[in-house]
Amino acid sequence: LRQISQRTISTASRRQLENRVPEKQKLFQEDNGLPVYLKGGAMDGLLYRVTMGLTVFGTGYVLYELMVASMPKKQK
Repeated sequence: LRQISQRTISTASRRQLENRVPEKQKLFQEDNGLPVYLKGGAMDGLLYRVTMGLTVFGTGYVLYELMVASMPKKQK
């Protein structure tokens, strides 16, 4: 069993990946007025908006819960 697993791993053909680092460097170093966290395209913008929305919602919810926790409950 050990020989079979070693043989299949060692003889497996590897895909050669294209080096796209120079393309990405050119994209991110371009002076187009965008912050670096938005230079990746539409998906970066979407992720940024979702993250900011969750942050604002979470902050508001925490403040609400702190306010509720600080108010004494009325005794009946």
